[in-house]
Amino acid sequence: MTDVANSSADTPEYKGDLALAAFSDEGPWQVTLDDARWRDRVDTIRSTVERQIPGLIKPTKVPAGGRLFEVAGRLGKAIGLWYVVGRRKGRVGDVNKSTADLSLRLREAAEVLGPTYIKLGQIISSGQGIFPTELVDEFIKCRDQVPAESFETVKAVVESDLGQPLNAVFKEFDRTPLAAASIAQVHRAVLADHISPGGGKEIVVKVQRPTVSELVHQDLKVMAWLAPFLIGRIPVTALANPPALVEVFAETIAEELDFRLEADNMLDVAMSLRQLGQTAYVIPRPHPTLVTRRVLVMERLSGFSFDDVSGIEAAGVNTHEIVRTSMIGFLEGAMIHGVFHGDLHGGNLFVQPDGRTALFDFGITGRLSEKKRQAFLRLLMSGMISDVKGQLAAIRDLGALPPDTDLDVVFSDLGLDQAPLDPTALTPDELIVELQKFVKQLLGYGANLPKELMLFVKNLMFVDAAIGTLAPDLDLFGEVTHIATYFAQNHGQQLASEMGQAGQKIEVDLTSFKDSLGVDRSTESVTYNELRARRELIQKRMSDHHDERSNTGFFSRFRR
Repeated sequence: MTDVANSSADTPEYKGDLALAAFSDEGPWQVTLDDARWRDRVDTIRSTVERQIPGLIKPTKVPAGGRLFEVAGRLGKAIGLWYVVGRRKGRVGDVNKSTADLSLRLREAAEVLGPTYIKLGQIISSGQGIFPTELVDEFIKCRDQVPAESFETVKAVVESDLGQPLNAVFKEFDRTPLAAASIAQVHRAVLADHISPGGGKEIVVKVQRPTVSELVHQDLKVMAWLAPFLIGRIPVTALANPPALVEVFAETIAEELDFRLEADNMLDVAMSLRQLGQTAYVIPRPHPTLVTRRVLVMERLSGFSFDDVSGIEAAGVNTHEIVRTSMIGFLEGAMIHGVFHGDLHGGNLFVQPDGRTALFDFGITGRLSEKKRQAFLRLLMSGMISDVKGQLAAIRDLGALPPDTDLDVVFSDLGLDQAPLDPTALTPDELIVELQKFVKQLLGYGANLPKELMLFVKNLMFVDAAIGTLAPDLDLFGEVTHIATYFAQNHGQQLASEMGQAGQKIEVDLTSFKDSLGVDRSTESVTYNELRARRELIQKRMSDHHDERSNTGFFSRFRR
């Protein structure tokens, strides 16, 4: 098993493009940055995309075209049918049938409305812990069950973007895709001999749907117009603020529409992993010359599905090490280099027989400017010592609040100077009211949801779920101590200097972590299974309180 905690000092000497990035041991080609001419325009493309976003989500009187009526009709029908048919359904075991009914209708509406809404569903599907389980489970079906474009359409896109006939570039090109998603579909192929002499290795070609860019831009304008009217209309807490969700979604999906950005993300993450000495990840090689706005040719990698525990264990792979890989890997990239894979979910990771984790789909990637990276570090460090003011300042510097915000006023107005509420002592109605109050107060100060923070939290939720699948008996306190020790040993001086604590030793203190879990500070260990049992007990208690007060509070308006 490859040790995820290898430092740069322990990293073996690599040759060829393995010295550049965390690629597979033997690829179908060598990546050289000088040959990747498409990278010359990446910074310009990225800044252009960023400048477009405010215009795409700027409120207008009425969006042009008839798309508004189609979207409003589909969503209105979904919510209306749920209101008439599904809202009175109760809970059966751990499943909220009312939420499940609404989730099904929203998913069906999304699939009819097409790529933009399917992509929104895909993002929701990887939000375990953020969105209700019923919503996540339903939208998982959007990941790879999208109707594929015809082969003739795919062929036309590839030939147009590469400027050559298909059979001049590829010796083989499967007519049926391996997978079809909202933005693109992926085909197995083999490069022609004159492009990859003597190779013959299977590769994959990612091809963008031909009209998706125009449709996404049109749909974002419709979403921005509809969002204010949906506030309070969808009884799912995480969807209680549709305008903020639209803004984050626009920032997330906009970069996915140019595959040159995705290929650049692949290289940056792969190079970051190599520089950090991480040997437990593998990134597929993008082809140095066959990358365009709508076509991405890359190496094909395979392995065990992330939830195939029996297969992984049969291969002799330590599942605890896989979890450690996930936690250290994206934490280290974000903290040290300000770049991390932004869409971790089971469909984007494979576990190889040697224990390394292969990462795919870099359309959504977190990129922190130096200022935001420093703020991100302060947010993590403040959280470790329960410094609420420090966390608020870091959130401001991440872009959630205007730079000139008076934090003392915000701290007081939001009640952060009061004794914290015990969420386990609140009924769901009361908890929702408190959460909505907090969100409204933040928005009153001009707050938004920084994309990078949303992606990071979403990844944390995935890691949490991965622990439950791969290592339910993992000692969480021991693991947190191990990770903290790793960072202290490998990056302690840098982190201390950047936090203005040069010369000070970083101590591992689990007090705040234990408090956040709601366990006694004297507790020496707790496994994920034990923590899950505690969570289920709390959820049952909250559900019982909810049933007793079903005619009061926020959700009562949806039940009458």
